[in-house]
Amino acid sequence: MCLGIPGQVVELVDGYAGQLALVDVVGAQRQINLGMLDDAVGSGDWVLIHMGFALERIDARAAEEALAGLELMGRR
Repeated sequence: MCLGIPGQVVELVDGYAGQLALVDVVGAQRQINLGMLDDAVGSGDWVLIHMGFALERIDARAAEEALAGLELMGRR
């Protein structure tokens, strides 16, 4: 089992064929590898992240619920 953190895609990083994105994770921006995703993502999309990799695309509601749960656990 892994703990995924929701992040919102800010922009795709040039020169990486859509495989790297700058993602906002609770106010901090990080570069995340998109290579494990089946679906294309773009600016504004939400992804579930673990160990620097986006594991799946999620909707805004799922992201909000996950962030609320993390906040309740004191992890946000």
